[in-house]
Amino acid sequence: MRSGSDYLRALDDGRCIFLNGGRISNVAEHGAFRGAARSVANLYDFQARPENVERSTFETPTGARVSRAWQMPTSYGELVQRREALVAWAELHHGFMGRSPDHVASTIACMAASAEVYRRHEGGRADAVLDYYAYARDQDLYLSYVIIDPQGDRSKAASEGGNGEVAVRIVDEDPGGVTIRGAKMLGTGAALSDEVLVTTLRPLGADEARFAFTAAVPIAAAGVKLMSRRSYEQAATSAFDYPLSSRFDENDALLYFDDVKVPWDRIFVHRGVAAQLAQWHEAPVHAFQNYQAEIRLMVKLRFLIGLAHKITETIGTSNMPSVRQTLGELAADCSMIEAFVYGMEAKGSFYGPYFMPDRGLLYAAQVHGQALYPRVIQALRELSGGGVIMLPSSVEDFGDPEIARLIGRTQHSPAFSSDERVQLFKLAWDAIGSEFASRHVQYETFYSGPRHVVAGMSYRTFDWACATGAVERFFQSYGLAERAPDAPLMAAAS
Repeated sequence: MRSGSDYLRALDDGRCIFLNGGRISNVAEHGAFRGAARSVANLYDFQARPENVERSTFETPTGARVSRAWQMPTSYGELVQRREALVAWAELHHGFMGRSPDHVASTIACMAASAEVYRRHEGGRADAVLDYYAYARDQDLYLSYVIIDPQGDRSKAASEGGNGEVAVRIVDEDPGGVTIRGAKMLGTGAALSDEVLVTTLRPLGADEARFAFTAAVPIAAAGVKLMSRRSYEQAATSAFDYPLSSRFDENDALLYFDDVKVPWDRIFVHRGVAAQLAQWHEAPVHAFQNYQAEIRLMVKLRFLIGLAHKITETIGTSNMPSVRQTLGELAADCSMIEAFVYGMEAKGSFYGPYFMPDRGLLYAAQVHGQALYPRVIQALRELSGGGVIMLPSSVEDFGDPEIARLIGRTQHSPAFSSDERVQLFKLAWDAIGSEFASRHVQYETFYSGPRHVVAGMSYRTFDWACATGAVERFFQSYGLAERAPDAPLMAAAS
């Protein structure tokens, strides 16, 4: 099995990452990425421990044991077993790593399970998908993806000049493969990953074949350049002051492909407009990868409402009726997402030999999740009040005897020591008020797409025939002839 040290060594591969006016190559040792890289390494070490091997991994046809994220369930029981493995991973980062290795592993596994979709559509390359799945699975790779074009001028299609010279596209091809050039966003976790899936989620026009490709590219491939956003980990002064930022800032990056040559065996779709869209929505790939996201969100919400309860205990408000109401509403929000996860499993169905979670409930969960997360953060702000502001400047204050004495006198709590009170509210601030926290509100609101897109998916997958059929059947059960004999009809307006 892959170990955490195996993963960290693999990051020292000469990759090109730009940050703060310079280039970084070994992210495992750089202050902007070191903590997050070790958090990912911890995932691999966790599943390799003897007591976790059976729960967290499965044996592939080649004899390798790898994360259950690569496993395609063939029954309801296997789907639940796989979910339990993903929960165990998510609990290690408390849901704050939105693109941990199990996310895109879910994508590739379901693409391989949907090989027939690639065979049905021109430009689909099923054998490449299956071969790459086996390779990435057996290496237990950490994959990220970039699936959205840079914003550019969104009033125009790429073919009309809106983004045509910015978005990544095929610029050349020969017997060895294709050459791609251009940018893609938003490479969450890309700096930490082994390889990146480059593709497009949006529908493409018939004249946009040069954008219609899906390929797997090593992060260290020649010409792949990552422009990292500001590192919240690097800005964290200590783990005590920023316990989340210092460990779980998976980072985001804009990727530029500067004439990157991609071999044919890594190309899943080639100039296939219909195939490019079908792989996401004719196949259940989009739903299966976001099922993992809802499992992660469930874990994250449990952590946040646990934090909310600890805050109220710390300041002695947990028994106030209004506070109990807020905590109860937060518990209901968390339970709703949990119910969606269990519901989409129970309502699942077979796609060929594979048992898949229900798409309709998945998209309903995403609609609710987009609106729910900012509301949860706002509730934590209200429960915390000024407690997240009236804090010592840093952990260094505890090293000065006079300041430490004042901390002891001013950071009073009915339930915890003054040190513990400061520690808890530092955590609360990093979850709701820091730059890291603000990014998470933005991420949870938009990672699954604009609200109208997510709601549109819910609309398309809902069983309208059942809902409107009930109305129609009732509608047909009465009419003008059913009026009471002594209740004359209202005369029609002349």
